[in-house]
Amino acid sequence: PESNDLSAETIEAFLKKFLDGKLKQHLLSQDLPEDWDKNPVKVLVSSNFESVALDKSKSVLVEFYAPWCGHCKQLAPIYDQLAEKYKDNEDIVIAKMDSTANELENIKISSFPTIKYFRKEDNKVIDFNLDRTLDDFVKFLDANGEVADSEPAEETEEEEEAP
Repeated sequence: PESNDLSAETIEAFLKKFLDGKLKQHLLSQDLPEDWDKNPVKVLVSSNFESVALDKSKSVLVEFYAPWCGHCKQLAPIYDQLAEKYKDNEDIVIAKMDSTANELENIKISSFPTIKYFRKEDNKVIDFNLDRTLDDFVKFLDANGEVADSEPAEETEEEEEAP
């Protein structure tokens, strides 16, 4: 409900929206940090996700992470290096989103880290399934996401499941 008023009218209006399929799903969202775009890795929250990731003038690589995720913590320095490498490239944005505190209507995350590439012009969403090395990230971005999946290295562990 949009209000805490439990009158017959508000309940009736709520039920009408439900039956008409017009209810909006409640999604978690953090407040947008003032400095979200100050660092090479841009910070996304639910409220700025569409305007950044779905900007057709840029390709955007997004890491959906959890602060407690060990694999995400291991990835952080590599991801920072990647963002530093592309910080002056106006066609590519490197971003991250805490998926434990932000939800999206059309993208469901079930393990961490999940890395998705939102290609400019057509907004095609491409899953990043290569090794999480700087070289593979660069190869992937330079090929506009059109790199065939490779077998992950044997020492690479499975992604952590979302609780």
